[in-house]
Amino acid sequence: METKKLYECTVIIDGGLQDEVIAAAMEMVQKVIADKGGSISSVLEVGRRKTAYPINKKTIGYYAHIEFTAGTSVIAEIEKVLRYEEALLRYLIIHLTSALLEMRKRVEKYSVVIGSPEDNAGNEAEVSEGDGK
Repeated sequence: METKKLYECTVIIDGGLQDEVIAAAMEMVQKVIADKGGSISSVLEVGRRKTAYPINKKTIGYYAHIEFTAGTSVIAEIEKVLRYEEALLRYLIIHLTSALLEMRKRVEKYSVVIGSPEDNAGNEAEVSEGDGK
């Protein structure tokens, strides 16, 4: 029996498409993973962002990350289907090792999300210090 491993699939969908088409593409990616034997644990849809460089003459992409567990032989089958999907600009599937997961936990522990209450409190402190001078 093949052991299942934890993977992350990052997809960039053409950001110029309608919201319904983007939602259908996301459902298709999730369906492919499930149909090939993967079990999805989390989906993080980042949304539309400017790409670092033009991909197929497109500069806006809809980014999403899907964490799932699957056997190693399933990954090639998933990539084979995703390769020919026209709405996808790029995709990348990586194996999430224990070292990578540990590093993610440390980064999350010490990072402050922009726009979070902690970030706003830091900005207010800087402003009040500047007023006293």
